[in-house]
Amino acid sequence: MRDHNELINVEAPAWPLLLQELSGTDVPVEVLPGDTAAGRASLLQLQVSAGSNLGGIVLNCGGLLVDGGWLRIFGSPSDAGLPGLAEVNAMPPAFDPSWRPGAGLVVAHDVLGGVFALNGGDPREAGRPGEPGEILYFAPDALGWEALGAGHSAWLSWIFSGGLQGFYEGLRWDGWRGEVSVLDGRQGLSFFPPLWSAEARQDLSATSRRAVPMAELLGMSRDSCLQFDGADPGFLGVA
Repeated sequence: MRDHNELINVEAPAWPLLLQELSGTDVPVEVLPGDTAAGRASLLQLQVSAGSNLGGIVLNCGGLLVDGGWLRIFGSPSDAGLPGLAEVNAMPPAFDPSWRPGAGLVVAHDVLGGVFALNGGDPREAGRPGEPGEILYFAPDALGWEALGAGHSAWLSWIFSGGLQGFYEGLRWDGWRGEVSVLDGRQGLSFFPPLWSAEARQDLSATSRRAVPMAELLGMSRDSCLQFDGADPGFLGVA
């Protein structure tokens, strides 16, 4: 078990390099102010170091808002505008060496109710695809998990290189930026008919959309999974 000093005082911290990568991207990314004390506590609980991009984000910022908040990558926020990684993953309020993130660590949500998670140590046992340490995506239009073939750092680089544009092809509509801009960090968009329906797949722009708490959106996805095939997607994060 590593202590704070071992986790934070590393020879090659990831944050300066990540900031350099952010300065060179054309993708809109807002770096939110963070809570250093909360970040230190999260690093200790997760046992990840500041030498990793995951540790660098959690220690140094309150999260990253990508594409005007379409994607929310969690950190350790200094205000209540965006939930922190610790809150989203229901980490204990005080260090607990027995706590584990279970099937995977939720690292980001999108406004559709999509979930990006870092795979745990035994995906097969958890009923999830991919390899340990691989980023997965819970797709609200398909109601299932898919492996993205990349670890956390490669996933971030893919985002900053514009990968989201192709990833969300067919799931963005005229005027989406305006609708996303008025949401707060704890809200997503509920669609009717829902994203997984034939109607939404045929004409997404014809759906009606309303802002709802992210917790409600995630709960609706889970209920839909259970209703259709009885498969529980598992933990999607607390929001």
